[in-house]
Amino acid sequence: MVNTLELDAVVVGAGFYGIYMTHLLREGGYSVCLYEAGEEVGGTWYWNRYPGARCDTPSEFYSYTFSEELYKGWIWSSFYPEQSEILDYMKYVVDKLDLRRDIQFNSRVKSAEYDESINRWRIHLNESAILAKYYFPAIGGLSTIHTPNIKGLENFVGEKYHTSRWPHEKVDLKGKRIGVIGTGSSGVQSIIETANEAAHVTVFQRTAQYVLPVKNPLLTEKEIKEIKDNFSSLRKRVRAHPTGMPSFPILRNYSALDDTPEERNRFYEQLWEEANGFQFLFAYNDLMLNEKANNTLTEFLRKKIREIVNDPETADNLLPNYLIGGKRPVVAIDYFETYNRDNVSLVNLKKTPFIEGTERGLRTTEKEHELDIIIFASGFDVGIGPIRDANIRGRNGLLLNEKWENGANLKTFVGACNHGFPNMFLLGGCHYPLGVNVPPIAELMVKRIYDCLTYFKEKGVNVIEATTVAEESWTNLINEIGEMSFYSKVDSWFNGANIEGKPRTILGYAGDFLMYQEQISKAMDEYNGFTASSREIDM
Repeated sequence: MVNTLELDAVVVGAGFYGIYMTHLLREGGYSVCLYEAGEEVGGTWYWNRYPGARCDTPSEFYSYTFSEELYKGWIWSSFYPEQSEILDYMKYVVDKLDLRRDIQFNSRVKSAEYDESINRWRIHLNESAILAKYYFPAIGGLSTIHTPNIKGLENFVGEKYHTSRWPHEKVDLKGKRIGVIGTGSSGVQSIIETANEAAHVTVFQRTAQYVLPVKNPLLTEKEIKEIKDNFSSLRKRVRAHPTGMPSFPILRNYSALDDTPEERNRFYEQLWEEANGFQFLFAYNDLMLNEKANNTLTEFLRKKIREIVNDPETADNLLPNYLIGGKRPVVAIDYFETYNRDNVSLVNLKKTPFIEGTERGLRTTEKEHELDIIIFASGFDVGIGPIRDANIRGRNGLLLNEKWENGANLKTFVGACNHGFPNMFLLGGCHYPLGVNVPPIAELMVKRIYDCLTYFKEKGVNVIEATTVAEESWTNLINEIGEMSFYSKVDSWFNGANIEGKPRTILGYAGDFLMYQEQISKAMDEYNGFTASSREIDM
């Protein structure tokens, strides 16, 4: 027998969006429960615990800012926090806000459908169901893993792990022959770390990456004090930066083409030595806007790869040939130096693709690679996969994924709302910003959505729903900005190209954070993008 619980609101997913949404709803007097499939909070930082997992956003800005007490009560240890420290931070947040009493762990939501006869969402877990007036899937875009389709992979007798489903117990890598498939952020971090323990690491690379050098110093007591003392201006500084990371100012507020090649290369060399990660992308004001300016940086980075990697053939295979910033940028400590180790080798899958998995490893068109462990750093079915897995049905039983035609007809209003799906707000995922620091987006949008609920509640409105006009307008904006950006010119998960057969479409907002805030204000300030009804059903 299935037990049914009645609530004002259900939130799914205990990442940055879900935690803050639950906090605001409870503070506002709503009965709410957050359901989390994992055993603990953390969202992506709960699931992604592979060797070397680390955030590439400075810790100072990878935090909530809605509460001074909450912000000042936590001390980060280093400039770029490790996965375990971020997980500890999120545990600290829910404990400080006393949210655990409203979180149910080990609870995977199987499906949800809108029951128009009672104006409620019916949300189904394994052994129970919930009726809720409002539904908040905070499942983000990076929750459905992607594993490459390699014939015969099931024949492999060794161990297989995906970076986003890494075991909680330690995996013994020492003395093992390890194959790593993928060279995005997760792959790069895994390769560097596993090379320190493995007998041999074979990197299977589909696309070469621009990997920007970075250092990760421990924060001094003086730096920690300065961070806390500057809290009063923190939110303003974050929201005034193009990516929500004020650590990276535009260093030269003019075109890269205005410097002579000699001066420009000296400047790039200086930045390389400073090893400050994303700062490279803000060296000049047009690197992410002008292809010719962008090419000055990519040429420099390719030259550095050739200088660092000893073997000329390996160096050639590591050379990217696309616009930097068109894919998710990667930062790391000594990535290219790793290929000078005797126990690391590179396979260029564009030259020698996979044929099959075997009992002993992986066979390419060149040879069979014998392995003890295969690590899939192959990313996610971004945006669309989580919606497909969530089984969300709106009016007349329409699946949201069917409405979106598996991504071929992706439409939202401000990323959160969909016509035909009343009182539901998607938190994170499709049509949210692509290249912006997550916590400030989460704070901005969750507060906007909460204010929307408050506005309509005060007017006696019980059902709100995005209009088709608002949906079309926002989607057109997303597509127009996306087509003007580098994201439309480079194959990546930003546009669905990482998965064979997935419809190509810009999956998120490609403008900067300042533009995004302005567009969100235009779209939501007067709430004209919603239809509203006061109709309430006696339960």
